[in-house]
Amino acid sequence: MNLLRKLLFPFSLLYGGITALRNFFYNTGILKSRSYNFPVICVGNLSTGGTGKSPMIEFLVSFLKSNHQLAILSRGYKRKTTGYREVLKSSVVEEVGDEPLQFKQKFPEISVAVCEDRQTGIEKLQNAADVILLDDAFQHRKVEASLNILLTSFGKLYSNDCMLPTGNLREPKSGAKRADIIVVTKCPENISDSEIKTIKRKLRPKGHQQIYFSKIGYGAQIMNTKQVKPLNYLIDKEFLLVTGIANPKPLVVFLNKEGLNFDSKSYPDHHNFTASEIEELKKHPLILTTEKDFMRLQGLTSATEIYFLPIKTIILNNAEAEFKKRIEEEMVK
Repeated sequence: MNLLRKLLFPFSLLYGGITALRNFFYNTGILKSRSYNFPVICVGNLSTGGTGKSPMIEFLVSFLKSNHQLAILSRGYKRKTTGYREVLKSSVVEEVGDEPLQFKQKFPEISVAVCEDRQTGIEKLQNAADVILLDDAFQHRKVEASLNILLTSFGKLYSNDCMLPTGNLREPKSGAKRADIIVVTKCPENISDSEIKTIKRKLRPKGHQQIYFSKIGYGAQIMNTKQVKPLNYLIDKEFLLVTGIANPKPLVVFLNKEGLNFDSKSYPDHHNFTASEIEELKKHPLILTTEKDFMRLQGLTSATEIYFLPIKTIILNNAEAEFKKRIEEEMVK
């Protein structure tokens, strides 16, 4: 934690107090939440990002879509529009945000929409779906989800964090009690039993909460809108890795383990690339990026060879079937 963030600690106390008071008003019914007579599953976190919400949404879609009519609702972070907007395959990032566009292009049969007011979004989507997935809505207390999935990353548990601006928490740690399921994401492949016990002790789950552990799985192929190639296509080639995500380190480590030769350039999470940055990137003949960043860099395809590496959520400890069963149970309540 740098010195400036430490100096801002009094503001963290103020912000924490305001958000705690807001939660109190919702918890006591002074402010009203709306519930629905169909499943609304919220995926969110306590921190400002980097916990793997998008891969979790896609994981849920992958096994729910065969038996349910799904819709995904997001706020469309950093889009330049407001209000409710349906996401189309032809939409652009400026209109709907990078992650909603990623969802739509990956699952074109699923209804995807953006709206900063989740109540409004749900009302417009409810005739198109029997299950709605809320992306990044844990703090949106106007909606009472039927199931709350709270994510926290292995490298930065919410129990070890502080409120903004000193730390990265959006609300006090006590907000975690609203979760039905807690998933520790981005775990190492060889997480030990002792580490799992330590994390559970730090998170102190309530009696109604289940804790699962997951990791990010990287694909064996790279792709763009026109073609798919094996990852080993990059062997013996020099390329530029471009990332605009919260924590690119695991991806860098993975590519290094694959023996690939590359330079890297990282930008802030959800970075909106400027015209001058795009022109600079065009100078590189071969670029690898993340799927989310590819949504904002598709304009490069006519000027350079660019691919993205897909990722997915993998539930650890042979608990995938149990996790899926817990989600499916919500469908029949």
